[in-house]
Amino acid sequence: MDLGIRGRKAIVNGGSAGMGRSAVLSLAREGVECWVSARGEERLVEACRAIEQETGVPVHPIATDHSTDAGRELILAACPAPDILVGTCSPPPMTPDYKAIEEADWRSAIDISLLSPVAFMRAVVPGMAARGWGRVVNIATVAAKYPGEIRALSGSTRAALANYAVAVSKVEARHGVIINTLLPGMHHSAFVEKQFNERAAAKGITYDEEVAQFCRDWRIASEKFGDCDDVGDWVAMFCSAQANYITGQSLVIDGGATNSVF
Repeated sequence: MDLGIRGRKAIVNGGSAGMGRSAVLSLAREGVECWVSARGEERLVEACRAIEQETGVPVHPIATDHSTDAGRELILAACPAPDILVGTCSPPPMTPDYKAIEEADWRSAIDISLLSPVAFMRAVVPGMAARGWGRVVNIATVAAKYPGEIRALSGSTRAALANYAVAVSKVEARHGVIINTLLPGMHHSAFVEKQFNERAAAKGITYDEEVAQFCRDWRIASEKFGDCDDVGDWVAMFCSAQANYITGQSLVIDGGATNSVF
């Protein structure tokens, strides 16, 4: 299906790996030119090169920290009038003991996963509205809707982001700007693979065995972790021309780990 976004321009923050990289790939496959930020230059440049080579669409790496003023200025200078904004970042570490969370942990999580995407929305959404078309997709976490101690840092800040995104979506929908949030659960991202390989090694078991145990403990109905490309494809769908009447939504993608009628 043609998503009707060929020729559009997108900023994708945190796009060198995991769900961010998958979002870039899905958008590029639809003909969207992408400006991609991440802190690690080597991995970012390689990811952009590979996606550009596969799709034939320009993909521009911007090695910087999008949670800083200087980083945001660099990204917005490279692509000052995007049609699409996609925001994600490396999630904070799991927090099995909420009492062990330090003030510095909170400040870092707030800067990266709340204040940065809010600043980007403030910078680009008015221009989208003036041009009569825009898409914003924030990749957050299922913990924003279903809190848990293990995701206290990640869930709380992104719950605030989802709240802000919905509020802004109500104002800008009449201008053709569509704003939505994805709430993924456990996926085979670089972050998860690193963490679960470490957990498995400490127990003397394999990565797959550790994942299977986690699925049982957390009652994930699909009995597996998701693929990041699934999330990337939903980013593209929420950016599509067909999504013009879907706004202010927070879509859970968790393999049936959580229970809710709505």
